[in-house]
Amino acid sequence: MLEEIWPLISVVIGVIVLLILIIGFKLNTFISLIVTSMFTGIILGIPIDNIVETVEKGMGDTLGSIAIIFGFGSILGKLLSDGGGATRIADKLIETFGEKYVNWAMLIASFIIGISLFLEVAFVLLIPLVFTLAKRMNISNLKVGLPMTISIAITHGFLPPHPGPVAVAQALNANIGHVLMYGIIIGLPLALIVGAFFTNIVYKIVPSAFAREGKQVSVEEDKPVAVKDRPSFGLSLLTALSPIILMLLATIIQLITGHEDGKAGGFEGFIYFIGSSTTAMLIAVLIAIYTMGIRRKKSTDQIMATISNAITPIAMLLLIIGGGGVFKQVIIDGGVGDTISKIFHGTEMSPIILAWLATAILRLALGSSTVSALSSVGIVLPLIQSMDVNISLIVLAIGAGSVFFSHVNDAGFWMFKEYFGLTMKETFLTWTLLESVLSVLGLGFILILDVVI
Repeated sequence: MLEEIWPLISVVIGVIVLLILIIGFKLNTFISLIVTSMFTGIILGIPIDNIVETVEKGMGDTLGSIAIIFGFGSILGKLLSDGGGATRIADKLIETFGEKYVNWAMLIASFIIGISLFLEVAFVLLIPLVFTLAKRMNISNLKVGLPMTISIAITHGFLPPHPGPVAVAQALNANIGHVLMYGIIIGLPLALIVGAFFTNIVYKIVPSAFAREGKQVSVEEDKPVAVKDRPSFGLSLLTALSPIILMLLATIIQLITGHEDGKAGGFEGFIYFIGSSTTAMLIAVLIAIYTMGIRRKKSTDQIMATISNAITPIAMLLLIIGGGGVFKQVIIDGGVGDTISKIFHGTEMSPIILAWLATAILRLALGSSTVSALSSVGIVLPLIQSMDVNISLIVLAIGAGSVFFSHVNDAGFWMFKEYFGLTMKETFLTWTLLESVLSVLGLGFILILDVVI
């Protein structure tokens, strides 16, 4: 009996070791992931002379498929930020909706901006606007900030080109265009529904959080792009959404022609080429270099400085993502997925629910949404290979699980807490509760979509 479930016990031991290294010894997350992966590989019974090969394969397969997209995404976000395009989009929407509905304006603006920006980048970019609007209208920072957080959390968990959905889609060989399309179908109503009730409910639960001033001083020291120097709303919107437009175009053509593998010649082949995630992100960056740089009369040195500043901060994050891929590969090579497959053989549990559950448990243990999403792939992959299931929905289920119950081992938890000046209790009752609500409701929408399609 012990021999049969030993792979599962090994993973639990590995997760405990990882937590001890990160939390107890304060060891760097990337180093901890590699050490834990090697240790877990040994106790799983992987031959010693194969462990390094497994580590290299996990790192190479993971970064080889997402490093370019991740790098281009960071560059695009920084160009939009430094060029004033992101602020222009937000200002225009707020102007359109009016002060009375500023929460809806922030929700929609953040969703649009969040599609192209990573969560941390979008958060830092939008927080000055949150504080400025709250001060102008004499309302709580959190009342404006929660709608913003709802949108960027959804885009981070559900939509390419964010690293989690992209990495999982690549690992499961899912069509990224389909993941994006279904993600928007789920993400938009999720944002609108949660945005409609969550802030009022949280205010009743923890009103003290809405009295906090947050880090106003640090925000006021920022120097935003002058209004006269910002690009137009249309140009800013086109730049931010250009990769999404290209990827969705290719997906629509695929659905019309039936070429699900994305292989064709002539003009159709060209559409698939520019609609691939890598090419689409490259084109978007080139567009942003012109619209947010050259057109703004910035020098080449200034534009290249922006690009360099975008890349430097993500170096460690890329390694951490690669480390998550290594852990995933160890789980696969160690036969953990096969063990779980045997346990669930003949089960009536939906593979979508199983994918969400596995990722949610890993999210609780590991903290990082991207690492937990990647690590869960090794568990669910053997199961879905023998089942008739929409792989794109499995990717989204993993994405939903990856945002479940963010707490002290997640960087986003501390970012939210510090910027809004909250106590630990208040952060759990705002940020952590929000992430959990999005995760569970997201799973519900995915199950509904699975029935519909």
